[in-house]
Amino acid sequence: MAYSNGANDNFQGVATLFGSRTTSYQTAILWATFTTLAGAVAATFLASTLVKNFSGKGLLPDAIANTPEFHIAVAIAAGLTVLIAALMGFPISTTHSLAGAIIGPGLVAIGLKVNFTALGTSFILPLLLSPIIAISLGAVIYSLSNYINSKFKLPVNQKMIDTCHFISAGIISFARGLNDTPKIVSLILIIEYFSIRGGMITIAIAMALGGLLNSQKVAITMSTKITSMNHPQGLSANIVTGVLVIAASLFGLPVSTTYVSVASIFGVGVIAKKVNMWVFYQIVLSWLLTLPTAAIISGITYRLLQA
Repeated sequence: MAYSNGANDNFQGVATLFGSRTTSYQTAILWATFTTLAGAVAATFLASTLVKNFSGKGLLPDAIANTPEFHIAVAIAAGLTVLIAALMGFPISTTHSLAGAIIGPGLVAIGLKVNFTALGTSFILPLLLSPIIAISLGAVIYSLSNYINSKFKLPVNQKMIDTCHFISAGIISFARGLNDTPKIVSLILIIEYFSIRGGMITIAIAMALGGLLNSQKVAITMSTKITSMNHPQGLSANIVTGVLVIAASLFGLPVSTTYVSVASIFGVGVIAKKVNMWVFYQIVLSWLLTLPTAAIISGITYRLLQA
């Protein structure tokens, strides 16, 4: 599960660095790996709320959420869903995959008695609102920067822009590690060997390996296929993504870094009038299919493990 998460998500923070040709793919993924690890370590102190959210408690009865079959089914289903998407080049949400994988065993075990209200308020609502906010802010930030530059004729310091771009990419990757690590570690806490902190470090290492070895196709989709971008556009998208994901982590809201990052890039591309709508529609379709796919795989796996 953690490896799949790294393969699909690790490049998202640095996609604009590569897409705007600020740096090479190799430098971008190494920077993403280092800063994601830093965020994962910080999560052991700052993001404990998300561990509870993704343990299944509150959505399902404890008699289900505390069983090994449930945790194994969730990990297998979410991991497969995210890895398949990564190999196909679709940047989907690990958060969304986990939500679907948590619901699958519940539907098998107790049917419609699953707490759908908690699912909507704790998972679905933040996931739906985050890309809408990101598209709007991405468009506003880039438009504002264009207006300021044209109004005041500010001198362009390319080295300063590139430095800020690297910092913003590092912040996003740090925020992703901070936000995603607790979601995955909740699945292994049933194993008595792992403490929360030990589990988070283990998950962080697996995430790093996934990003280093299998993030190329998602990197191409996010960096070049949604929109072509220059340095100011990339920086604008990164600022929006970093602010939203860090705020969500601090408040314990399970937003998707994927949705926020893709939506920010899309919002900037709309203003620049260079968006590839066909690619964006394909990505949105993959988002819509994520939850039911993970739920079906998880439900089948849970039933097989009970046999």
